[in-house]
Amino acid sequence: MILEVTAATLHDAKVAQEHGADRISLVTGIGEGGLTPSYGLMKKVKETIHIPIFVMIRPHNQSFQYDEDDLQTMIEDIHYAREIGIDGIEIGCLTEDKIIDEQALKRLLDAAGEMNVTFHLAFDEISDQEKALETLLSYKQIQRVMTSGADKSALNGIPHIKKLLRRMKDKDIILIGTKGLKPENLQAFLSVTPVKEIRIGSGVRVNCQYTKPLDPRSVKAAKETMNKQK
Repeated sequence: MILEVTAATLHDAKVAQEHGADRISLVTGIGEGGLTPSYGLMKKVKETIHIPIFVMIRPHNQSFQYDEDDLQTMIEDIHYAREIGIDGIEIGCLTEDKIIDEQALKRLLDAAGEMNVTFHLAFDEISDQEKALETLLSYKQIQRVMTSGADKSALNGIPHIKKLLRRMKDKDIILIGTKGLKPENLQAFLSVTPVKEIRIGSGVRVNCQYTKPLDPRSVKAAKETMNKQK
């Protein structure tokens, strides 16, 4: 099983790698759901960390709707991440009607080339998620979809996550469980939800607060719990 840990600093990334994370989601503005990190931070993390690094491509926290200026910014950020060898990106773009903005998505995927691509938590703002999954499945570059089951907590979203997993059976796309997960409740989530990858943000930080650094013991505990799953 894959443990992805959200990192907002080089120190976070080092702690995550040292204590068992399999992949890093590199962001800034972690308390706002994650925004695109600076070029300097991307470069330093890439130079220092050997586990896969995915970068959030999100220029603002106003919505998941992007105008031409936003898209030009995002494309430039993707080009830079690709140029320095970042492994993947996390993107999500919606229309005013909260459906996938395919026109914007295609432009971002063109910029990404062969990079790994995750459709991030913008997915949880979509009302008809099963239909949205069918749309995403048509884009072979998108390998993962992040969700909390359209709920504030992945634990509360378990029934919906299981429904989506049934829909995705035998499909070439991975569903990532996320919000609200931490070492103390991870076993309960994994025991009933057959996901293969987990992303944890505040749940492995000191006192489970976004404003605190990563807690090495929590990262280690989360990975140990995941290693016990068959």
